[in-house]
Order: sequence, then C-alpha cells, then structure tokens
Amino acid sequence: MNPKYEAVIGLEVHAQLSTESKIFCGCSTKFGSEPNSNVCPVCLGHPGVLPVLNKTVVEYAVLMGLAVNCKINERSIFERKNYFYPDLPKGWQTSQFEEPICGYGYMDVTTSDGTERRLGITRIHMEEDAGKSIHDQGVDTLVDLNRSGVPLIEIVSEPDMRSAEEAYLYLTKLKQILTYLDICDGNMEEGSLRCDANISVRLKGETELGTKTEVKNMNSFRNVEKAINVEIERQIDILEDGGRIVQETLLWDADLEDVFPMRSKEESHDYRYFPEPDLMPVVVDEEWKNEIKKNLPELPNARLERFITQFNLPEYDAEILTSTKPLADYYEKVITVTDDYKSASNWVMGDVLKIIKEEKIEITNFPISPENLGKLINLINDKTISGKIAKDVFPEMLKTDDDPAKIVKEKNLVQITDTSALEGIVNTIISNNQPQVEQYLKGKETVIGFFVGQVMRETKGKANPQAVNEILRQKLSTLK
Repeated sequence: MNPKYEAVIGLEVHAQLSTESKIFCGCSTKFGSEPNSNVCPVCLGHPGVLPVLNKTVVEYAVLMGLAVNCKINERSIFERKNYFYPDLPKGWQTSQFEEPICGYGYMDVTTSDGTERRLGITRIHMEEDAGKSIHDQGVDTLVDLNRSGVPLIEIVSEPDMRSAEEAYLYLTKLKQILTYLDICDGNMEEGSLRCDANISVRLKGETELGTKTEVKNMNSFRNVEKAINVEIERQIDILEDGGRIVQETLLWDADLEDVFPMRSKEESHDYRYFPEPDLMPVVVDEEWKNEIKKNLPELPNARLERFITQFNLPEYDAEILTSTKPLADYYEKVITVTDDYKSASNWVMGDVLKIIKEEKIEITNFPISPENLGKLINLINDKTISGKIAKDVFPEMLKTDDDPAKIVKEKNLVQITDTSALEGIVNTIISNNQPQVEQYLKGKETVIGFFVGQVMRETKGKANPQAVNEILRQKLSTLK
C-alpha cells in the first residue's frame, strides 16, 4: 500500500440466528429444504397478515450485544426498509435503523505486529432476511423464498479498521463469539454469516473520510481480506492518476481476484425508512436484560486466559484450543481423565487436529472420545506403553474408539520394563556391534541413539526407552 495513504474500513456483518422458526412466523428455518416449502402467508407477504415477533430473536440479539460490550437499548423499534427486488415479496424488509436493539460497543484485536486495536461497533439490529434469487439454472431468474423471514442480526462496525488484516481479525473474533454463544453456526458457504465491506482511502493525517465503495459477494474471511486489499489499491491508483472515486457497490470475483461495478451505492434515505405499523416497540427492561445475561457462557478471551493460568499452557496452545467452543470442550473433557495438561494439549493440537483437517470433519464428529484419549495419555505416563506404541494404538482407536487398554492387551503391546529381559537384549546388541562400541568408547556419545534404536527394533518398540538408555550407559561404561 502506498505509504502516503491510509485505508478506512467498516464492515456490515449479517449473522443468521439459530432459531428453529422465523422472526415473524412459525415457519422452519432449516437449510436445504425443497424450494418454497418453508413458507406461509406471513413470510410470503400476503395482504392482511400480521407479524408476531419471535422472543428468542430478541434474546439472542441482546446476548450478542452484551458479549461485545454494547449498550442494550431499553426501547427499540422495527422499521420498513423499502426497496424492490424479486426475492423481497413485501416490497420492504422489516429491519431496525433509528432505534436499534443494541447501541455502541467494541471488540479488541491484536495485529501480527503486536499492536492492540479497539474496533468500535456502531450498532446491532434485528431484521428479517430476504429470499434467494437463483440465476444459474439456464432459465430466467428463479426465486426461493424459504429464506424470506429468517432472523438476522446485522452487526455494523465503526470505520475504525485501517487494514485488511484488522478486518480479518475482527471477523474471526466476531464469528468466534457468535459460535461460543451458540446463536449462529457461522457458516459462510450456507449464507449463515455474510459480510459487506465499506472502503475508502485518504491521505495520512487527514480527518475527513474519503468517498467509500461497498464490496459484496465475499464467501470466506480470506476473500474478504483479499477483496479489501484489491479495492484499496484500486482506489489509490485512481487518485494517483488524478481521478476521483465513484460511490458504488462492487462485486468481488474470487476466481479473477478483482472487483467489478454492480450499481451505484444507496444512501439510507433511498430506502425511505419509516416505523413498522404492525409491530409494537421492543422493550428490554433491566429485569429481562439480567435474565438474558445469566445465559452468557464463558467467552473466548476469558477461556483463553483460564487455560493459560489454570492449566499452565503456553499462549499459543491456549489460542488454538479455544479457537472454537467444541474444540475447547473436547480438550476439557480429555483432562477430566488425565492431569497431564500439556500432553493433552499436544495430542489434541497434533494428532487430533491432523485427522480433522485430513478428513474434513468437525471435532464433534471425531471418532475418538475425549475420555479414551485421556486414558491413552495415562497409559504413556504410567509406562504401560511408550509414546511410540501410543502412535500405533491411536489409529486402532480411530477405527473402533475402544478403550486403549483393551487394544494394548489384545495386541500384546505392553511395554517391556523388566530389566533382566532388557539386559539380555542389550548384551546381544553390544556384542554384535563392536565398531559402534569403539566409537562410543572414543567419546562419540551420540552413538547411544544407534544402540537404543537396535533394542527398540528387536523388541518391536515395546522396550521402555528410558530403561534401555540407563542399561546401555551402564553396560558401556564397564567397557571403558
């Protein structure tokens, strides 16, 4: 980025709430149903119908507001946002604008260079989703209204971000909080989480905001980051060539990694907002707010700090283990069985996440129960098996999720700790490898690793490595 300029970025994030029914009717919100099957006269916008507000939507919106330090407004109202589009059957979207459910809040993020940044949230408001227009079926535009009336919260940030990295960190943390609260699954591919970016640039030191553009059609956090960087460079190039920025909406093309004009950018007055006459104001008094507050779970930052202090984990481990609530829950179940917190962390971060990545599954579908993983760690620590044998037991557990002790017994994998049995094997190895013995006696102590390897091969990995080391050193020292 040209050092003369700085970017000014604000994000509008739509999160689909995980309620079973829509915001103003009892229709299902289930994803993937037959087109136009989860609909009724209310969400189809038939004349004369009256909406009824879903109480859970209000509670979820307040939960999110509390989690990101927002002011919860005692009184909020719904308004009609008027625009025409084929997938908007009423001709307006029921939303909030002037008096939203949540006022100013913030989140803190840390950039890659260690800078702490507080990023403001202008408001969080409730609204209904529109339907879905389908353009790729080889015919004219088709409309599926299953999504019409699905409850959303829109989280509008302040224009506080100065880089695509900060936008990425903000989004990542926002999704983490939404999923910890269990109010949104955060699935961008299914449209449960959508993000539009408002971007402008200005000369460093200026306080006036530049002309902004809005970038849409980004279906992953990395695409959001790429699109922002591309748009920043595009605007700087225009200004450097003496041109001016046009306020417009742009579409991101992930294949071409470029932005393309879609339409001129609307202002709020273009939507002719006015209060929704069919819905009463929403009143969240102190008593209701406190009731909702009781449902706040331990949030990601608090859980990370607890993992560091309570389990004495490095910050790196704690960040990975608390990145999602299900992963943190899995780890905490492992350590109900074993008190070796660091080994549990190593196994979860290493072997467990490796399989999850390879198989493209969620931790909730991981075939080894956390209790059995904890038992496997205990078998290593009580010297029933070695770490090497544990790596052989683990794949067997993936197949059956059997108790690791059962697998060890059935496959005769119990570690050999009988010193007399090991001494006989060590004596044979020493007598059969005289050149290496000579090297050791001349001071090349690293040769000890060769002898250990020979013993482990002879015992098919069942010898206790520590016991083997001690016996080898003692036997070789008598030869000096």
